[in-house]
Amino acid sequence: MSSDGARSHEGPVVVFDGICVLCNGWVRFLLKHDRQGRCRFAAMQTDAGRELLVSHGLDPDDPVSFLLVEGGRAWTDTDAIRRVLTGLGGAWRLAALSSLVPRFVRDPLYRLLARNRYRVFGTTACHVPTKAERSRFVG
Repeated sequence: MSSDGARSHEGPVVVFDGICVLCNGWVRFLLKHDRQGRCRFAAMQTDAGRELLVSHGLDPDDPVSFLLVEGGRAWTDTDAIRRVLTGLGGAWRLAALSSLVPRFVRDPLYRLLARNRYRVFGTTACHVPTKAERSRFVG
C-alpha cells in the first residue's frame, strides 16, 4: 500500500461495496453517527479498497464479507460490524451484546445477506462524498 494509503491513518478503515444500496446506506449512517470522524472508507472498486481486501485474504471480485482494518488488524463479518458500532460510543456500545449469539450463527446469516445484497437492495452509483467528507475516503 502506498505511504498515503489507509494504513497511515490511525483510525479504522471500512471497505464497502460502492454500488450496493445497503452498503452506501451503511456509509451514510456512519458518516452521520461517527461524530468524532474516526472511520475512513474505501470502496472495494477503488485500488485502495481492492488492495485492502486482497491483503486480508478476501476476493475483491466477489467479497461476501464486511472488512474493517484498524491498527494493522482486520475484522470481518459480524465481528467487524460490532466493532464499528461499539466504536461509535453511547448507546451503540450495546451492539457488543451481539457477541452472545455464536459466530457460527451470526456470520452465515450475514453472508447470506451479503451474497444477495444486489437482488434484495439493488445497486446505485457509488456514494459521492461532500467536500467535508472527502478526507474520510481512501483511494
